Amino acid sequence: MAAKILIVDDEHGIRESLGAALRDEGYEVETVATGEDCLAVTGERQFDLVMLDVWLPQMDGLTTLEQLQQRDATPIVVMISGHGNIETAVRSTKLGAFDFVEKPLSLEKISLVVRNALEYVRLEEENKRLRAELEHKHQVQGNSVLMKALRQQIALTGPTNGRVLIYGESGTGKELVARALHASSARSLAPFVEVNCAAIPEELIESELFGHRKGSFAGAAEDKIGKFQKADGGTLFLDEVGDMSLKTQSKVLRVLEEQRVEPLGSSSPVKVDVRVIAATNKKLEDEIARNAFREDLFYRLNVIPFYVPALRERTEDVPILAAHFLAEFASEYGKKPKEFSQGAMEVLKSYPWPGNVRELKNLVERLVIVCPSPFIETHHLPPEVFRGAPKSPQKPYESLQEARSAYEREFVLRKLEENRWNMTKAAQALGLERSHLYRKMRSLGIASGKAAEAEAKEV
Repeated sequence: MAAKILIVDDEHGIRESLGAALRDEGYEVETVATGEDCLAVTGERQFDLVMLDVWLPQMDGLTTLEQLQQRDATPIVVMISGHGNIETAVRSTKLGAFDFVEKPLSLEKISLVVRNALEYVRLEEENKRLRAELEHKHQVQGNSVLMKALRQQIALTGPTNGRVLIYGESGTGKELVARALHASSARSLAPFVEVNCAAIPEELIESELFGHRKGSFAGAAEDKIGKFQKADGGTLFLDEVGDMSLKTQSKVLRVLEEQRVEPLGSSSPVKVDVRVIAATNKKLEDEIARNAFREDLFYRLNVIPFYVPALRERTEDVPILAAHFLAEFASEYGKKPKEFSQGAMEVLKSYPWPGNVRELKNLVERLVIVCPSPFIETHHLPPEVFRGAPKSPQKPYESLQEARSAYEREFVLRKLEENRWNMTKAAQALGLERSHLYRKMRSLGIASGKAAEAEAKEV
């Protein structure tokens, strides 16, 4: 769709020549002669760009610009003047004009200014869209009391520069909380840099954090910028900080105190402006007691403590998280939307989720990929989730057929596991033909991957 441009100039010749030139370049153009008409037209219709003359009868261009900027939806404005001076140009810019062009107008320059202004608008819209997607993606899901309190804590803490230490078991979503804090801060457009302290070998973590100079150690073939410098102006997330060595802890403490980092092999410190958010699945007070974590670093990091609850502590959030992941993976894999049956959801809610939200997310992804039905029933669920199901006669089944299928699936799975997924032995134990067992497994949604692995080992 062609961009819409409004030309505001009291000279008829300027309006005609400029309008014709811009129409030739494919833009939709309207023209008016006064500031009052500009305000009236832009109040009725939306424009991508307004080219506004400074010297207009009655209401001048600067006053018109000032009133345009007071509206909610403001088009980008380029000022035009035949009597331009630095003071007018500066005032136009302060009032919100994108650019200032002097008469006589060069069509080449006007064309360039218009393209730059419209590209600026496009990039602004794209940035807003991406930020909205990012905020949605990093939104902390759940309506339990615990998660509502956590979101409130993020809203209060995010806009500050206070250091945060996030506690929680593995898979609870500590990184998501850190990203949500970053997204709600004034640093949101700056980098968010993550370091998994448990995944980086001890001999490399200092290089990862602080960088190094060429030749500073064996294998340092070129200069490297560390994570602290990469996060300059933004946020550095130190995940599993409890696994950091005492030597590295000492250097991190120094950086936090001085806001300067010294790359390995260099004697020239580099100033950095970084907000540090750390996370751990350990109780750091116990680590301090056994001299595995520095107490002074703990107090530097633990300015604002956060706790991310385990999924078993907020089972009322399981349906919300499951629906969120179903929509996410259906979109990602180009699948039709799916939903869990009430019976299947009751099983998921009763499962203790030792792997927390990460385990639920992985399960939903698997079901989106392999489940052919738009409704995920209990017999589609993997056997491990039934281990937490209540052993009572009040089974959460919606029909006799569903209850029969669930029991049959559990019985077949038990025989398969008893026979270590040997299909021949399992078929004999069930009183079935081997080919019939394969068909039965497919109908019950039992993956045959383990059977194939077991047979491959036998061969």
